[in-house]
Amino acid sequence: MAAYQQKSVIPGFGLTFGYTIFMLSALVLIPLAALVIKTTGLTWEQFQAVLLHPRSIASYKLTFGAALLAAVINSVFGFLVAWTLVRYEFPGRRFLDALIDMPFALPTAVSGIALTAVFAGNGPIGKYLEQFGIQVAYTWIGVVVALTLIGMPFVVRSVQPALLEVQRDLEDAAETLGASRFTIFWRIIIPTVLPALLTGFAMALARGIGEYGSVIFISGNLPMKTEITPLLIVIKLEEYDYFGAAALGFIMLVFSFVMLLSINLLQTWGRRRLVTSTR
Repeated sequence: MAAYQQKSVIPGFGLTFGYTIFMLSALVLIPLAALVIKTTGLTWEQFQAVLLHPRSIASYKLTFGAALLAAVINSVFGFLVAWTLVRYEFPGRRFLDALIDMPFALPTAVSGIALTAVFAGNGPIGKYLEQFGIQVAYTWIGVVVALTLIGMPFVVRSVQPALLEVQRDLEDAAETLGASRFTIFWRIIIPTVLPALLTGFAMALARGIGEYGSVIFISGNLPMKTEITPLLIVIKLEEYDYFGAAALGFIMLVFSFVMLLSINLLQTWGRRRLVTSTR
């Protein structure tokens, strides 16, 4: 109890802890509990009917599949972008670094409209892609493109600090001892940035699964083809099927919780690796 009784600039532990619990309960716990309680109004057969409906399954495949593919793409290219920003000095570097955060500030609906305008059949990029038989807008490819745009900053901002922690003297020593560039990359750089890279991957995946605004414009929202699960939840609400929406929301809630737990475990693992490596 001594640690809780230490003097602090912020008022006592009891007041601040109580305020924290109140805000978490009002903004997080109570709404989520209401969702769970609403779902319990369904029988097991009704719950299964909603979750295993062909339209629901098709939305799962698109939502989770596109989010996974976008997260993998972001892991590769996000690492390359972070590497370029950390290891090289070039004109416009600060501008490019600031541009990475644009998807955070830009409304997702604006992102979706912009991507649709660019990749549609009459767009500046889409019209050339369609000459090769590649249609982006109103297909699953457009969903992946939108989720890649939204998830890229998570990977870049997770990997950048880890790359700064890489000990350059170890790279120089390994090169002096005759190690190849691939060996240095695989044995020194990758082990250092791997926890951060996995964290960025998980965050991009979680963000992609819950994305709505940027996807609904470019996907076309075709049932059984380009309809994501968040949109299906909104459709059920518009149809006054509140129990069906709650059931789908419950599944998304469970998966989101698993993803956040995974992110926290990865961050803990990364901190432990960092402490061990600095000893």
